[in-house]
Amino acid sequence: MFTGIIESLGEVISTKKEGGNLLITIGSSLTPELKVDQSIAHNGVCLTVTRLLDNAYETVAVAETLQKTNLGQLIPGQQVNLERAMLFNGRIDGHLVQGHVDSVGECLSVTPQDGSWEFRFRYPATFAGLLVEKGSICLNGISLTIFNVTDREFSVAVIPYTYQHTNISAVQPGHTVNLEFDILGKYVARQLQVSSLQAAVAAQ
Repeated sequence: MFTGIIESLGEVISTKKEGGNLLITIGSSLTPELKVDQSIAHNGVCLTVTRLLDNAYETVAVAETLQKTNLGQLIPGQQVNLERAMLFNGRIDGHLVQGHVDSVGECLSVTPQDGSWEFRFRYPATFAGLLVEKGSICLNGISLTIFNVTDREFSVAVIPYTYQHTNISAVQPGHTVNLEFDILGKYVARQLQVSSLQAAVAAQ
């Protein structure tokens, strides 16, 4: 479990296809504190540390992950948002994030706002029921508040600190980002679905 508060920026050193999987080597200042089998969110995707190197580590993204995220687009030199799993004795400064990306979104526009930036994104309409005005979303691993929500688009405002300390500064129109929708919304949507099915069965 994560919180959507980015700890550090890692750098992609290399990527290598291994069957349907992708072996990713990440250079990071966090490496001395890591251990094999540890979970880390990479652009919001929970992956396991499989090998430690000098100031770097290896992790593997399986085929299912590559199909639902933008990790397959990583190239050497690219920066990756990193967050280690949360500690349950600390504050949740963002929101509860699983590291299980639901879909990718497309950046439509980036608009400077006199000290901040407004990003507009398009997302698959099948997830429209999981977004609410002023609700939370995890975007490339970053916990952000959404506004101007429609059934296909939403906006987020990014403050200077987030812009400078995450890779959202590299996102431009046409780029894809990993999206994880709020788990609370998923549970509510599922409960409504189950209740509807139960009511239909009872009515028969």
